[in-house]
Amino acid sequence: MRSSDGRSNHAAFALRPKWHPLECICLALILLWGKAFGQNSSSENQSNVVRGTVVDAVTHQPIGRALVHSTDDKYATMTDGEGHFEFALGTGQASGGLSGILWLMARKPGFLQEERGPTEASPGAEVTLTLTPEGLIKGRISLSTGDSVRGVNVQILSRRVQDGSPHWSATMSTRTNSNGEFRFAELQPGTYKVFTHEYMDNDPEVTIPGGQQYGYPPVYFPSATDVAAASTIQLTAGQIVQADMTLVRQAYYPVRIPVINPEQTGGMNVTVSPQGQQGPGYSLGYNRGKNEIDGQLPNGKYLVEGAVYAQNFSASGAVNLVVAGAPAEGPTMVLARNNSITVNVKEEFTSDAAPRSGSWSDGNRTFSLSRARLNLNVRTEPVDDFGAQRIGAVHEPTRNDDPLVLENLTPGRYWLRLTASHGYVASATMSGIDLLREPLVVVPGTGASIDVTMRDDNAEIEGTLLGVTPSSAETGRSSSLGHVYCIPLPDSTGQFLELGVGSDGKFDYRSVAPGVYRVIAFRTQKSDFPYRDPEAMKAYEAKGQVVHFAPGQKVSLQLQVISDSE
Repeated sequence: MRSSDGRSNHAAFALRPKWHPLECICLALILLWGKAFGQNSSSENQSNVVRGTVVDAVTHQPIGRALVHSTDDKYATMTDGEGHFEFALGTGQASGGLSGILWLMARKPGFLQEERGPTEASPGAEVTLTLTPEGLIKGRISLSTGDSVRGVNVQILSRRVQDGSPHWSATMSTRTNSNGEFRFAELQPGTYKVFTHEYMDNDPEVTIPGGQQYGYPPVYFPSATDVAAASTIQLTAGQIVQADMTLVRQAYYPVRIPVINPEQTGGMNVTVSPQGQQGPGYSLGYNRGKNEIDGQLPNGKYLVEGAVYAQNFSASGAVNLVVAGAPAEGPTMVLARNNSITVNVKEEFTSDAAPRSGSWSDGNRTFSLSRARLNLNVRTEPVDDFGAQRIGAVHEPTRNDDPLVLENLTPGRYWLRLTASHGYVASATMSGIDLLREPLVVVPGTGASIDVTMRDDNAEIEGTLLGVTPSSAETGRSSSLGHVYCIPLPDSTGQFLELGVGSDGKFDYRSVAPGVYRVIAFRTQKSDFPYRDPEAMKAYEAKGQVVHFAPGQKVSLQLQVISDSE
């Protein structure tokens, strides 16, 4: 080996000047001092270092090359091949303005963001971050001839819990590529259905202008013609599901439905349900110039609904249409104004704690508000899947002490949702029907009103969670140790309630509606808890405690936390 000037290393070494003995002693002292200083600095810095590991939430195996960052993005690093990461903080530095605390998140392609949010990390302690592998639904759309087809609109339905009730809702959509393939990524574990939208055959080689038109009706995986008959896909974390579907070519025929509505000045939402089975897939349009609904459909029986929503006008209508091997014209659709239902509130309060007056302004005028309007929030939600997308709500006041009126209710079935800021709703009825447990049925031209009774002889609840360790007050940030759910039993007069648990493991609430409940505690919040689904709630029949809350009663409980895996 040679040095940079071409001489051998031995020669280069021989040319170095010799060290003086005193210089050797000084160098040794410097090295010893530096080593001791480094040890002290390292010891001091250990208390300002954040370390941890990123693991797979399913397999618990470490995840390499994952990005770990603080929520304010002041710190970021990649994990090594064994999933480890480390941050060295400056003296007194921390994220989020809290001394000694970092709030960390991890991410990596192929994995989902954790729904629980960031994880608290204290310097000097080890922290574990988890990532859930994404689910995938992919497939190939082919024609009955075996050929692949490009540009078909494919969509997925997901089963989601809304206000305690599970519903099917249309979510992501995509189009097939030149090989007829589609792919849905970043899917959470859950229940799904997959379907195609209509696809018209516009091949110029086989389409004759003015002649018979052909197309491919919607297909629900694997080969159903409506939502009810479609197969469900139970997707687990990291699972890949192949969902191939075959389209069948059918003749399409022109259809038209005249519309009568002299007040119609804008567009219209049109839905088409085959055999009365609601669900997306088919489509017709509104021709404003001809004041008719038109388009093309294959043979079958359909329910066609139209809805108009304008600033000062909303209306809807529906007709049945039959297509049988020829162009079809349906009966005239008459759009009738949507319903408005008055809500009469009777207060049986024993205290003066409820607000007596208030006001509201639209920017130009100010109106005095009744106590009922101030204290009670009223809204509706469709009972059926793919029901009316516009949710009925109380109109804004137009005069002093304006009554509560639910507006824009199209014919159908709704759940009445009532929330009180003082007291509770003791009853809500319409024509003798208990709307706290039965749907509100809206029919064209209804003039009925809803009668609501409110009381304030609330029960109270307090308690402590068992099996949890109260968090340290030194963190400087309050953290919940769990969530308590009070679930009314069937035929009970109670109303669902969710309570947070403080960092000391205790909870309390002073506005419980009297009734019989099953009280359950979880470590983490259940944003999709199906408490209104009797079948789903059977899994909890042996869990928690059944408690009767009498008016004015105070109940003290000790609850065992149910693990997230139960």
